[in-house]
Amino acid sequence: MSFHTVEQAPGRLNRSELAIPGSQPQMFEKAAKSDVDVIFLDLEDAVAPDEKDQARKNIIEALNDIDWGNKSMSVRINGLDTHYMYRDVVDVVEQTGERLDLIMVPKVGTAADVYAVDMLVTQIEDAKGYKKRIGFEHIIETALGMQNVSEIAAASKRNESLHFGVADYAASTRARTTIIGGVNPDYSVLTDPAADGSRDVHWGDMWHYALARMVVAARANGLRPIDGPFGDFQDKEGYKAAAKRAAVLGCEGKWAIHPSQIELANEVMSPSDAEITKAHRILEAMAEAEAAGKGAVSLDGRLIDYASIRQAEVLVEKAEQIAGN
Repeated sequence: MSFHTVEQAPGRLNRSELAIPGSQPQMFEKAAKSDVDVIFLDLEDAVAPDEKDQARKNIIEALNDIDWGNKSMSVRINGLDTHYMYRDVVDVVEQTGERLDLIMVPKVGTAADVYAVDMLVTQIEDAKGYKKRIGFEHIIETALGMQNVSEIAAASKRNESLHFGVADYAASTRARTTIIGGVNPDYSVLTDPAADGSRDVHWGDMWHYALARMVVAARANGLRPIDGPFGDFQDKEGYKAAAKRAAVLGCEGKWAIHPSQIELANEVMSPSDAEITKAHRILEAMAEAEAAGKGAVSLDGRLIDYASIRQAEVLVEKAEQIAGN
């Protein structure tokens, strides 16, 4: 391992993250009773300009009055390039006491963006005498943000997670698509012709590079990488496939833009019983190997070593976190 120690963000359960527009308070109570891990109450894209002020008031009232249980609560503020942003931060942080856990910052482009929000939040917390420090979630959804993702990830001790905002990212990079988070038949390869002249088409994942780059930046700085929205909430299998691809790359959660996606995200982003059982067996086998003075041992015909221990410990830790939720 490097001599540099990566400090891990708080171990917050983040398998599913539900988006709720601040302009639709009738949805708040239902969200509070759901099985989602994190809720972000939205003041940005889902709220029309003439509804921003009322949405902010709705969110402040909801955070103060509704029993959200043990869910982590976040508020997505408006972008730093708008005149709504400062009032979002000041009003929400000053008036919601210590129930607010996270602030979601959209379209983060540079480390200076993070610094600006950090400065404002720190001043409010100090002035109000809050003991709990609010964490930051950053949405990487522009070409500028992806270019600077490593610096953004390291820009504040408040940082907890990076989220891939696929729709705005597609617009920013001028990708030839209008879908949100799905695949595209044009992003494919053709096999060489078979003997009969036929060729197979294999679709690819056009978001693979962007998501993988974000995951590396997040993990290198101890943050949680979270996959963003999947627009077709009627396509459950498509959502699960996207979530599985993200999980394989290292993401530990995915957005739910509809309540029906919560269960799917929790299912995919939770280790299976078989995986947990195998992880425990690996730890037991390595404990026996250590007692015998060995650095590696075989299990089910495969080599396991200290790297296997680290992988198994991650799974066991996540299972215990879920069980204690």
